[in-house]
Amino acid sequence: MRLMIASDIHGSAYWCEKLLSSFENGGFDQLLLLGDLLYHGPRNPLPDGHDPKAVADMLNSVRERLICVRGNCDCEVDQMMLSFPILADYAWVYADGCRLFATHGHIWNKGSIPPLRQGDFLLNGHFHIPEITPLGDITYINCGSAALPKNGTAHSYAVFEDGCFGLKTIEG
Repeated sequence: MRLMIASDIHGSAYWCEKLLSSFENGGFDQLLLLGDLLYHGPRNPLPDGHDPKAVADMLNSVRERLICVRGNCDCEVDQMMLSFPILADYAWVYADGCRLFATHGHIWNKGSIPPLRQGDFLLNGHFHIPEITPLGDITYINCGSAALPKNGTAHSYAVFEDGCFGLKTIEG
């Protein structure tokens, strides 16, 4: 299974379109979204091309290929705009013999690790900084942010294929 993992679109139609283009052209089976889809949040600037309605329409158009968890900026009003579930705090994804614990990062993260077993992967967004780090018996993956990267990092997403992770840049 080839998975694209992305987070923190924050209502940017510009970066959502770029992300979905990479998804469609990259031969991915599923898009795993780690939250913060429509709202930019009070601490963040408005992202390029801020248009939450357009983002909802774009994501709804690929809903059959989405797995999604709730971010700290997602709420019931956002769910009303989307035709796929977004309000779960986490999801277990089983692919290529691996267990992936997918969550936004505001509850479970590398400083607050959920009950995982040896070889599991903890997937986050939230911090807007891409990272792949071994943490004892597990591996931590942060896909970064599609729309609002921090600390000079690129607009990014993660790829999972054949039991391995990589980080990719979204070309603007």
